Amino acid sequence: MQLSLVNALLRPRAHLGLRASRTFSTAPVNFSRRTVPKSCLASEVTSSPLCNSWLYRRCYSVVAQRKPTVPHSLKPQFFSANAFHGAAQASQLPVLAPPAVGRWLLFSSAMVFAVIVVGGVTRLTESGLSITEWKPITGIIPPMNAEDWSVEFEKYKATPEFKLLNHSITLDEFKNIFYMEWSHRVLGRLIGITFVVPLAYFGLRKKLTTSMPIQLTGMALLIGFQGFLGWYMVKSGLEDSIMDTPGAVPRVSQYRLAAHLGTAVVLYAGMLGTGLAAIKDWRYARGGSWSGSSTMNWQNVLSNPVVKRFHRLSKGLSALVFLTALSGAFVAGLDAGLLYNEFPLMGGRLAPPMDELFSFAYAKNADGSDIWWRNIFENPITVQFDHRVLAMTTYLSTCLLFAYSRRPAIRALLPPFASKSVTAAFAMANVQVLLGLATLLYLVPVPIAAAHQAGSIALLSTMVHLLVSLRRPGLAAQAWRKVGMQTKGSGL
Repeated sequence: MQLSLVNALLRPRAHLGLRASRTFSTAPVNFSRRTVPKSCLASEVTSSPLCNSWLYRRCYSVVAQRKPTVPHSLKPQFFSANAFHGAAQASQLPVLAPPAVGRWLLFSSAMVFAVIVVGGVTRLTESGLSITEWKPITGIIPPMNAEDWSVEFEKYKATPEFKLLNHSITLDEFKNIFYMEWSHRVLGRLIGITFVVPLAYFGLRKKLTTSMPIQLTGMALLIGFQGFLGWYMVKSGLEDSIMDTPGAVPRVSQYRLAAHLGTAVVLYAGMLGTGLAAIKDWRYARGGSWSGSSTMNWQNVLSNPVVKRFHRLSKGLSALVFLTALSGAFVAGLDAGLLYNEFPLMGGRLAPPMDELFSFAYAKNADGSDIWWRNIFENPITVQFDHRVLAMTTYLSTCLLFAYSRRPAIRALLPPFASKSVTAAFAMANVQVLLGLATLLYLVPVPIAAAHQAGSIALLSTMVHLLVSLRRPGLAAQAWRKVGMQTKGSGL
């Protein structure tokens, strides 16, 4: 019997029914077989006083070392009123977009930026009319053999551009302009896929804030509209009526070109602004600073009349940057950059003569009632002059806004990110002016002209970031931050 008890003590988890008990500690018992007296291990020993004494001490030691533990579900904090209240609040919080949504939107905006630059190069190299059909699905596959290339080349030979300008072009030269336009179209399709698929995923997983589904769905529709608008633009340069117009040059409509570029810029600004706002809201909701400041209260800052006025000026400047970029589309569409390649004068004067700016040759109504607006949008001289005026107005406005932000009274009120954005806008405006002058003086070289177009989008990007820096956190971010602060204050 005592030998059985000794063996049981050497297996403490099974001793006295402790195997099934969950109210005692399972810490190991600090003794080994070597601590058992040798006399107690003899099978013939049944009532040795030494063994009885040793067994009594060991039984007491086993029970004494087993400390009761409380199950996790019965711990006091489980019943904490604060924890229960916090859990209830968390279940009622609005959806807050995770950083993955913001990064996806920033990636999409980068792709739109790229397609704008590629589109500019396509226009500058006069490659946009090389593909005479619009095939949204099968058009992604280029000609794969000599026969396919011969078919495409024959289609191009039927266009006014080939007959009037490129009648001596070779097949290899045609391939160069074909691939330029094909790359632009394929990149547009990739933008659609990389935007719509993640949008459906985040929407189904309920990762978007309340206002995002409508905004992002609108962007998705705008991407599809861009594809149609691009073909509508190209189609204007393939019309046979160009052959019947004296002095006409085969080119796409400047109106459609401006609409195509303007839609792309709006799409880019929307993606960039929404992506930046999503990332900033996430950081703010998790206790991060607002607009780079951990000490400023955004309610007090944004309600300040001085900051409100600065915000309105920033919005006005952003609109002016967009309008200047849009006027650049008319310059490109009419090849207006090849006229008056000097600065700041135009033909030795600050402005061309009035009969050049508003020529009756562009009026189509018999009474000449349309002379004003047709010259503004169709006369290359007037278009370039307008672009110069808008560009210099934008530059001076950027300088004034930067100088205004450097005033001590204003600088103390602006959050750090807003101050940095204004500085970046001022620096980019200087770069953009230099690129514009180089484009004009050197007769529109493709690399510099493409950089000039990219610079306009970069300048707009700094203004978008400035506006986001002066934006109040989203309602979802405010709610999450409030609950987070309450939970942190309660020590949970």
